[in-house]
Amino acid sequence: MPITLPKLPYSLDALTPHMSRETLEFHYGKHHKKYVDTANQLIAGTELDGLTLADMVQRATGKTLNNVAQAWNHEFFWKCLTPREQQPDGELERALERAFGDVETFRQHFTQAATDVFGSGWAWLVMNDDGSLEVATTRNGDTPLTDGRLPLLACDVWEHAYYIDYRNDRAKYLEHFWALVNWEFVAENLGTAAPTAKAPDKGQRQGRHAAR
Repeated sequence: MPITLPKLPYSLDALTPHMSRETLEFHYGKHHKKYVDTANQLIAGTELDGLTLADMVQRATGKTLNNVAQAWNHEFFWKCLTPREQQPDGELERALERAFGDVETFRQHFTQAATDVFGSGWAWLVMNDDGSLEVATTRNGDTPLTDGRLPLLACDVWEHAYYIDYRNDRAKYLEHFWALVNWEFVAENLGTAAPTAKAPDKGQRQGRHAAR
């Protein structure tokens, strides 16, 4: 079964003024679509054909991995955004406080990690297999799925994610990113993870929030 380009969970102009319709037309309609189309060409007739996209990411290598991972990353990224401004609360807020001290400190760490990505890549909030939360980064099309970390939140920092709206000002893009974060989706990811270990508090973590 081929990979499909998922329908966006909002209209192309729903994220303005933080992310323009033109950005979505290019980022979703051209870049994401190209990853999907290329991945389908590469998996056709192989043992990957018919697997879920997440399973393809776990098994693919080389050029195929680059494209299936980017297809997965983008599908996840769109779900991380919403036109309805939100704030973390409940168990998600408590988990961020345990891991980083408070929500604002988490945002600062995440923003700094995303800013520091050299070239193209991604910033993530992930859950490790011990239940701890961590800010991490990946290069190019890499994804935390391939090393056993569960993504909770993603920010695309490839230039095509922000160049139309913010030119080379990644920092300004990240300022606007926080107005779009779908905290309900992040909370759902945290809830379905059902970690077996409680996330360690800030004093126990010894800097695990640092970007990789």
